[in-house]
Amino acid sequence: MPDRALHVDQIQTPAPVVDVNRMHANLRRAAEYTAAHGLAWRPHAKTHKSPALAAEQLRAGAVGLTVATPREAEVMSGAVDDLLLAYPPIGRAKLDRLMALPERVRLSVGLDSAEALAGLAEAAHASGRTVGVLVEADAGMGRVGVQSPADALALARMAADAPGLEFRGLMFYPGHVRSHVEEQDSAIRALAARIAEFVDALTAAGLAPRVVSGGSTPTFWRSHEVAGLTEVRPGTQIFNDRTTAEIGACGWDECAYSVLATVVSVAVPGQAVVDAGSKALSREEIRADASGFGALLDRPEIVVKSVSEEHGLLDLSATDWRPRVGDRVRIVPNHVCVSVNLHERIYGVRGDDVVDVWEVEARGR
Repeated sequence: MPDRALHVDQIQTPAPVVDVNRMHANLRRAAEYTAAHGLAWRPHAKTHKSPALAAEQLRAGAVGLTVATPREAEVMSGAVDDLLLAYPPIGRAKLDRLMALPERVRLSVGLDSAEALAGLAEAAHASGRTVGVLVEADAGMGRVGVQSPADALALARMAADAPGLEFRGLMFYPGHVRSHVEEQDSAIRALAARIAEFVDALTAAGLAPRVVSGGSTPTFWRSHEVAGLTEVRPGTQIFNDRTTAEIGACGWDECAYSVLATVVSVAVPGQAVVDAGSKALSREEIRADASGFGALLDRPEIVVKSVSEEHGLLDLSATDWRPRVGDRVRIVPNHVCVSVNLHERIYGVRGDDVVDVWEVEARGR
């Protein structure tokens, strides 16, 4: 809670605000879905980067957290004792930081190379702790992940035999599936078939994966269609964003996060300029059939047509609304995770009252 009563109009802009009621509804929906389908819910902390918000997820039913950096692991270890680092830690400095996590933390690491596995094994053995390994498979995105079940089996055997390590299972990220939720049928079927190949090969070799970890926010609500999946790792879902709404993975009224901004200029006809540019919203283009860098929460037909570092240009061509200098707006960014990382704190609001302030403690490296 803030030290004193604070009204949203007292927040200096640009600043991220979260509708607390919408956020809690998002958490309840995720918990109900995963429970109904027998899936463990391990949300990705990269979206909020706040241990206080991680605690909200855990209270709602999350079994642990996913992180992407040593910094996130360090910060989130204060909130949870079960962490998955879904990114290979390469280099002694990063490995030392991981091994320095509190002993109570059950740590698993996703990786796709013998080199990453060897470094992790050496560090784990030297520190006297056991670290779990999830072999990462390329599910179709073509970014990272072993390319064949044979490659996965080879790494699984190395993990099972290495002192300090424990083979725990398989992980994947279906980041290539970004079509509208109602148009994902063939992609989900192909994903399920590919993951089955890996699971079947490991099982036949006597290394059945106890954990099959996957999922993303765009595919979250269809996770149960991937046979063998045991846990899901959505990140954006706690807040949602413009992309999530555009592809049908949430409704516009489920977008909890927006950037509060002030109109600073209306001098050029047909547009208004706000004080939220690329350093508040990010410059990430939308991964959907739309344009711009964000849209107004209460007027989604008004988009941020361009951004520079401190300026966001609102396109007023689709509306009769004409803002005045000093007016305030809330902008839903294309990608919430990148926007959050640009800010030091997030304001939780209920109506126009600020009811909480969360420090973005895990931002940066």
